[in-house]
Amino acid sequence: MSNAQQEVPLVPEPIRALETVSRPTFRVPTGACDGHMHVFGPQERYPRVEHPHYTLPFGDVEHFQQLMSRLGLSRFVIVQPSYYGTDNSCMIDALRKVGDVARGVVMIEESVADATLDDYHRAGVRAVRLDLFSRQHLPTQELAAYIGRMAERVSARGWHLQFYAPGWVVKNLIPYLTTLSTPFVIDHMGYMLEEDGLGSSDFEQLLGLLETGYCWLKLSAPYRIAKKKSLAVVTPLAKAIIEKAPTHVIWGSDWPHIPGLSRDTGELLELLGQWTNDPDVIKAILVDNPERLFGF
Repeated sequence: MSNAQQEVPLVPEPIRALETVSRPTFRVPTGACDGHMHVFGPQERYPRVEHPHYTLPFGDVEHFQQLMSRLGLSRFVIVQPSYYGTDNSCMIDALRKVGDVARGVVMIEESVADATLDDYHRAGVRAVRLDLFSRQHLPTQELAAYIGRMAERVSARGWHLQFYAPGWVVKNLIPYLTTLSTPFVIDHMGYMLEEDGLGSSDFEQLLGLLETGYCWLKLSAPYRIAKKKSLAVVTPLAKAIIEKAPTHVIWGSDWPHIPGLSRDTGELLELLGQWTNDPDVIKAILVDNPERLFGF
């Protein structure tokens, strides 16, 4: 067999056809925002990290904009994927292409120049993503110090931090995070998994963070929490988050849903209508909250 035949295919599975994506049954308000999605581009133009966790997926921003139109969404936030590490060029190019309908969340090295951050801001970046999965081996005290240093970099620009972290890391950081006076968002509802030994008392501590006024939680990637179970198992968590602080919650699709490119994004948006049937709360989560957080 030739080397070409042995290579992992560029796209591990076909992207779901737009016409098969279900439409939400609730009224999506004008100005609705997908607060968490990713874009990918040609490998020859945007090099990956040395050891990515997945194969380059289909993630064309033009396709996503067609998907938005089908779902009634108007705005979106591009979050830097681990596939590209701290090379944000694919995302910055996409932001410049689509204009003011989008915002960005970059990943950076601590040594990044202020001039680079200024360029990112002009392109539409409003946050820095901290990959705490890659740092989960560090002591909690070192993680807190790292977060503090990054908070200083973003505060001067009116940005916020976003945490991509295992739930047990979040749990250990809660005492420190109660003292953090820079706005921060925790991805994927806190990512608190039973298989990591986390239970209801840990989730209650997470909800308590919302009382600080600086913490935001993201209703995204419920399948990462449900694993092989029904998505319905996430409903009590999502409802509790919304009830606790509806003004500090945003929704995100996590498109293109790695792994699982054939997932129905419309089904994920429909979940929001199951978690709350209050149109004012839905508008807060999809429109008002992301407007405040990302400066649309």
